[in-house]
Amino acid sequence: MKKIIFLLSLAVLAGCSGAPRESVGASDKKPLTPKQEVEALAGETKAWLDRYEPKLKAAIEGSGFTLERRRNVLAVHMPVKGGFNPDRPQMLMPAKLGPLTKLAKIAEQDADAAVLVLGHADSSGAAEQNLKLSEQRAMAVASIFRLSGLQRDRMLLKGMGSNMPRAANDSAAGRELNRRVEIILTPKNTLVALMNFYNQPAQPTLVADQTSKPKAN
Repeated sequence: MKKIIFLLSLAVLAGCSGAPRESVGASDKKPLTPKQEVEALAGETKAWLDRYEPKLKAAIEGSGFTLERRRNVLAVHMPVKGGFNPDRPQMLMPAKLGPLTKLAKIAEQDADAAVLVLGHADSSGAAEQNLKLSEQRAMAVASIFRLSGLQRDRMLLKGMGSNMPRAANDSAAGRELNRRVEIILTPKNTLVALMNFYNQPAQPTLVADQTSKPKAN
């Protein structure tokens, strides 16, 4: 099944203020859903994302990271393979510190930018262990952003465990693709709503083409 739902594109624009939007002249109606807010805010963020996309591409060139823009989402994917020490799976490899620092500086220099770091695992092993490891990896990446000067109110992190695979976990190639850390650059005023979206309970859901192949590091 290809491109079931671009969950990230629904999340990154899930709101631009602390209060939910409501339909004009219809105060008795329910607040807009996250998806409706996405549609309302899409035009407001397009120019912002257009400005950042080439900067992120330049920052990760030659790193083994990949950049995806799905509708209105920019997400940098850092594979676990080559990115973390095989013997200490929560420890970053020195070769990845350079591109991570470049990304961090891009975000730090714009007071209107914020970052959400998501750690992901495959479905091997116990769910609790996968969740813990994915969070540890997200923390390792987030620490580079904090060392680069990004303030705490402009960054959030979360371990997703195996709940958002990019590919089926029934092959080694698929599991490799699912082991990753995502770095999502977003306008600061969408960060809380974005995190709220990922805090919603959800069953494992593919967020990309199952036929995607992991790139060589």
